[in-house]
Amino acid sequence: MWSFRPSGQAAAGPPTPATFRNLCRSSPWKWQSLRFEYRETPGPGDGVRAWLRRPGALRLEDLAGKLLQSTTGINDSRDGLYISATRKSWLLPAHLVTPVYDDGGRVTRRPEAAYGEPCFGNGLFAAALDPVELAGNAPVPIEFPASNAVDVAELSEVEHQGRPAWEAVVTPNVTYRPADPGAPLCLPGTTVVRIDVETAVCVSSRSLDGTTAGRGHELTILGVDEYMLDDLFMAESMNLTDVRRHIVWGGDPAA
Repeated sequence: MWSFRPSGQAAAGPPTPATFRNLCRSSPWKWQSLRFEYRETPGPGDGVRAWLRRPGALRLEDLAGKLLQSTTGINDSRDGLYISATRKSWLLPAHLVTPVYDDGGRVTRRPEAAYGEPCFGNGLFAAALDPVELAGNAPVPIEFPASNAVDVAELSEVEHQGRPAWEAVVTPNVTYRPADPGAPLCLPGTTVVRIDVETAVCVSSRSLDGTTAGRGHELTILGVDEYMLDDLFMAESMNLTDVRRHIVWGGDPAA
């Protein structure tokens, strides 16, 4: 049954291809900030550590703590965007619009909204954060063979870095349209993917066939919906006070 409100608890029972696809559509409504480590396999180095706050704020460091990238202009005026208005300019962020949910609180049908995640390197980074390309925005009208974006097989419940995840072997069909054609989540042949149950982020992908065998990514979630100051994402610190820390009035602040 479809509903317009997520239930408080996911429906019991093992995953099915339909609920797996619904989970892949759900990321924009599952979290607002994420702290994680990310690397592509095979790839140079040990990857990056990231802080992401929707919409569009991203900080990246290497694993030694060196700053690689931070968002600029997150508080800039949007006047120019709206003056040169296209219809897309006025779309709301996804978390401000209501999708259609299934009984487990996963998204069956995504509404029109301003989707998109910050990129790093290529589109695989953004696709992993919102793996809707594995499912499409809504179910296909009739499930003829190869009518879904990918075929889903060998579904199972697993753990990834201590967190519940759903694992599946997926195969692209002619209707598969990756967000970045040069960096798809589902490579030619078969690919094993893992979707984190709490966040609907694709935490792992690995190609199993042909010349792309072994290619993919690994993502380790370190924190979900943590409080993140604007200062974290600015190129130059504005020296804002972190209100989570005790403020000492008078005397030696270090005391």
